[in-house]
Amino acid sequence: MGYYINIGNAAFQSVRNGEYVDKSGLIAVVNNTLFSERRYSCVSRCRRFGKSVAAKMLCAYYDQSCDSRELFTDLMIAQDASFEKHLNKYPVIYLDMTSFTTRFHDERIVDNLELELKRDVLKAYPDETVDAAADFMQTLLAISEQTGQKFIFIIDEWDAICREFNPATPAMDRYVAWLRRMFKSVDGARAFAAVYMTGILPIKKYKTESALNNFREYSMIVSGKMSRYFGFTKEEVRRLAGKHGMDFDELEKWYDGYQIGDEHSMFNPNSVMQAIENGHCTSYWAATGAYDAVASYIQMNYEGLKDDIISMLAEGRCPVEPTGFQNDMSVIHGKDDVLTVLIHLGYLSYDWSCNECYIPNREVAGEMVNAVKTSKWSVVISAIEKSEQLLQATLRGDEEAVARGVDAAHDDNTSILSYNDENSLACVLTIAFYYARNNYVMHRELATGKGFADLVLVPRKGVDSPAILLELKYNHDADSAINQIHRKDYPAKLRDDADRMLLVGISYDRDTKQHSCRIEELTK
Repeated sequence: MGYYINIGNAAFQSVRNGEYVDKSGLIAVVNNTLFSERRYSCVSRCRRFGKSVAAKMLCAYYDQSCDSRELFTDLMIAQDASFEKHLNKYPVIYLDMTSFTTRFHDERIVDNLELELKRDVLKAYPDETVDAAADFMQTLLAISEQTGQKFIFIIDEWDAICREFNPATPAMDRYVAWLRRMFKSVDGARAFAAVYMTGILPIKKYKTESALNNFREYSMIVSGKMSRYFGFTKEEVRRLAGKHGMDFDELEKWYDGYQIGDEHSMFNPNSVMQAIENGHCTSYWAATGAYDAVASYIQMNYEGLKDDIISMLAEGRCPVEPTGFQNDMSVIHGKDDVLTVLIHLGYLSYDWSCNECYIPNREVAGEMVNAVKTSKWSVVISAIEKSEQLLQATLRGDEEAVARGVDAAHDDNTSILSYNDENSLACVLTIAFYYARNNYVMHRELATGKGFADLVLVPRKGVDSPAILLELKYNHDADSAINQIHRKDYPAKLRDDADRMLLVGISYDRDTKQHSCRIEELTK
């Protein structure tokens, strides 16, 4: 057993000793690529989405230095036709790039990487003849030729150097050259049965082409067959909730919302497991370590970026074109690049069917608000900070206070959003009622059968508060908003969910630039 080669299955054994959600189907996907043109895979996901656990699992499955059968016999991979064929059959090299970025901080990092890998592999093959001057790739080729075996090379956090080093430094150039030497040449097919890399970012592009364009990439943008193996599905979380006595609806509210490939409802796995371990839901996102970067990105002065961030805080969606991004967090050319970085970091989710992005859940929304608070977006910050007061004024039926609160949330001279229709008013109000998300599920444009209610707040389970139904009018009085609620019988949609309802009509007068409010209470 070496430090990098044939490290055994202890790491995955530790995973199995705890709560483990079966993601072993990934092995069958990788098995299908062995010895083929598709042998090179790069999976990029945001932090805490199960990349390292998957890498440990693959090591345990392929590593010829151990017997891992018992670790897998109760998992889904054991039912796959390829299970026996490849179980513990290969020399496996495992490299965690963060072990180098934490120790070396200049261009010598690549020399040390090459030296340590070569030294460890030679210890594992003392009887094979290798030229002392051979580089690491030549060493692997010599051993493979003499033993008749091909290696499986697994690199976790492949892009750690890209994130830690300035792209203009010699270290970056040398690292990219090393990757190309290892995996881009025809020698790769002679040395490797498969190469599997994980990271936060997809492989860097130079102009329009990937530095390693022979890799199949599976990212937060284009996920392919890897979609369900990183993150928890709704069914998996529902089972966990039942097993541990957790409220599934709370887990869903806090951690669901990611669309990854064809999986339309993916949960953050790290946050789900921490919530189960601690017995309550809260934000565990700050521990991912990307907060400072997010705060700096959203303050970039690109046209339309501020409007998009605020729209998404108001539970809206924004168009994004991710294909131009160079997969380099330090190279940002415009708003689309910022939004694409935030998708890769997990602060936004991406709907590939319509090229739109959005904030996935309450946990991430809270962290995005924290990032906004470090900016100079005074109108938005003020509205969020005063949102508790606005909710309380609504609940006690104080029409004048609600009207003043909405006025405070929108100042014509400093408005972030163009303010010329009911949709803009709805966006401002969603921000103004931000605090309500603690106790309410918020719906914009809720279908009622006879139309769409502009903004509906439905109390969460266990919350003894009335539902709130808001109808918005631009250049019409608040009474007309209340009349429309009754005429189209919007409350009918909520009668099964709430014993009490507040009907709130809010109007904006373009000439006076003032809001007005009417509130009625309904009971069953």
